[in-house]
Amino acid sequence: MKLRSIETFSNAFVGFVRITDDSGAQGWGQMSTYHSDITAQVLHRQVAPWTLGREIEDMDDHLNFIQEREHKFPGSYVCRAMGGLETAVWDMRGKLAGKPVVELLGGTPGKIRAYASSMKRDITPKDEAERFRKLRGEFGFDAFKFRIGSEAGRGKDEWEGRTEEIVPTIANAFKSEDVALLVDANSCYAPQQAIEVGRMLEANGISHYEEPCPYWELEQTREVTEALDIDVTGGEQDCQIPIWKRMIDIRAVDIVQPDVMYMGGIGRTMEVARLAEAAGLPVTPHCANLSLVTLFTMHVLRAIPNAGKYLEFAIEGDDYYPWQRDLFVNDPYTITDGQAEVTDAPGWGVEVNPEWLAKSIYQISEIDR
Repeated sequence: MKLRSIETFSNAFVGFVRITDDSGAQGWGQMSTYHSDITAQVLHRQVAPWTLGREIEDMDDHLNFIQEREHKFPGSYVCRAMGGLETAVWDMRGKLAGKPVVELLGGTPGKIRAYASSMKRDITPKDEAERFRKLRGEFGFDAFKFRIGSEAGRGKDEWEGRTEEIVPTIANAFKSEDVALLVDANSCYAPQQAIEVGRMLEANGISHYEEPCPYWELEQTREVTEALDIDVTGGEQDCQIPIWKRMIDIRAVDIVQPDVMYMGGIGRTMEVARLAEAAGLPVTPHCANLSLVTLFTMHVLRAIPNAGKYLEFAIEGDDYYPWQRDLFVNDPYTITDGQAEVTDAPGWGVEVNPEWLAKSIYQISEIDR
């Protein structure tokens, strides 16, 4: 495979990538959300020059090559940019084969249990519980995640007493029902406080405790994991394979949560899944918005043997994520009886909205045929 052009269509929140190979075949992918206009610059300056016109036989090896060439920039932005290229290649391959990406990954189309994932901390416990009950009735969700503490909060709550109130409020809202409850602390606590909060979670039947300590402090997270019976989870922010190897080797968490877009694509996410499988750990990826990241994650979950119990499904609408509006011609996200579905449409099976593209920042890197 040789690519002759890489195009990006971006704004500050989300960016899409279109690739074209020597035969004229095309594929669509997505760069990671947030500051995607900056990521587009990185893609054209630090990814495209190592890619265009180069014979690519092994995409995973090619991404490693890019990182080697850009070894002075080992952080998130290069990975975020590589993800746009890599996911577009998967789409092109799927379309050429007439198969959904999930089949190329060794899986099958089908349904996936979803959990309703709340991003809000500026919501009262009572209102959050009422919102969850409404979603259960309307879409059949049987799993919900809510926020505790304050994001990277250095031990402080969003407001005093909120965590101590919201945990039993949500638990009591689903008392005697077969509903899974999850929480996300977003790197709020030092270990001792995290353990104290964790014991309260256990007492209220919460089953998933995400990122209790600063995510970069693996030993702190491991201390919490070892002290509690509840599943401690994490990894969404991490994009470097050596960090993932260490996280898994020291069993810092019970469940690993790579984000396809932060990782740099499907192949690197699958590598994390294989590392976790060898260690006997499940994978419940992070995918906290309804851009293409959730669709990519759906295909991964239908393809890996150690898939976690559910798919993260963002429930915030235009009030929280106004940039999610009108991204696609065909909506890939329909929840029925609490489940999403991977279809058998070729590639990603989705069309980006031409009207959205027309309003975006357009850039192209290309070579002569």
